[in-house]
Amino acid sequence: MSYILCLYVSARGKVSEKMENRESKSRQILLIRCSDKPGIIHAITGLLLQTGCNIVSNHEFVEPMDSIFFMRTEFFGLSPENELLSQIYALLPKDAEIKIYQEKRQKVVLFATKESHCLGDLLLRHRSGELDIDIPCVLSNHRELQSLVEDLHLPFHFIGHEGLTRETHESQILQFLGTFSFDYIVLAKYMRILSENFVTKFPEKIVNIHHSFLPAFVGASPYKQAYERGVKLIGATAHFVTSSLDEGPILAQDVVPVDHSFTKDKLVLNGRDIEKVVLARAIRFVLEHRVIVWKNKTVIFR
Repeated sequence: MSYILCLYVSARGKVSEKMENRESKSRQILLIRCSDKPGIIHAITGLLLQTGCNIVSNHEFVEPMDSIFFMRTEFFGLSPENELLSQIYALLPKDAEIKIYQEKRQKVVLFATKESHCLGDLLLRHRSGELDIDIPCVLSNHRELQSLVEDLHLPFHFIGHEGLTRETHESQILQFLGTFSFDYIVLAKYMRILSENFVTKFPEKIVNIHHSFLPAFVGASPYKQAYERGVKLIGATAHFVTSSLDEGPILAQDVVPVDHSFTKDKLVLNGRDIEKVVLARAIRFVLEHRVIVWKNKTVIFR
């Protein structure tokens, strides 16, 4: 009996030691994009092993038309980021783009205007812990949503645009954003077109959501136009914001079927539901560093 107990304690001790070693290392995410060539996976995983890293997840994809290699690897490691980056670059073609992210709780600024469905959904997901982020501020060019934000004990900041040029308004926003740190901006139905000057300051850092009728129904009343046309599907698209309006790399999309019995108001209601889900899904992809952009498209490792 005592011999069995000794074995049990010894086994537990080894397991505990392994767990302590793993917990002492930080969880990191490696993203790679480069021209394809034989042996890349073997070279990278071998290097991580040699430097004392433990791989817990690995996914690869080769784009067939341009022969571009993509890879996402999650690992626990102790190697300094700069040192590891230089070692990986030495193994890959010269066109390689590599990013290493430390797992951390990220800060996301939410932009909104008057529509509450996307903003409210994100705030509730944050409140419940489903969306594991910090929200340093909700920024809006109107005050309609201030009470919603403050009821959830989050900071609301108003920067009105009335009587201002777009450049002046954005200058005030940029000045405010410069007073704190953040990782991403999410446009939760922010109904203002951002200038190229603004967008280029945050490459692949701004996420937007809109209906998926584009380019068919352009303008202020897409659901009215969709109702008059008798559409049979409605949907939503989330994408990175670029200087080309609503044409940035797509992060997530979805649709729901509709029929002749749907009024315009019912189309709007269903459209808002799908917008909330798609935006939350896209944000999760971005926060978990599952996205690699290539030629205005995205490779997303799920």
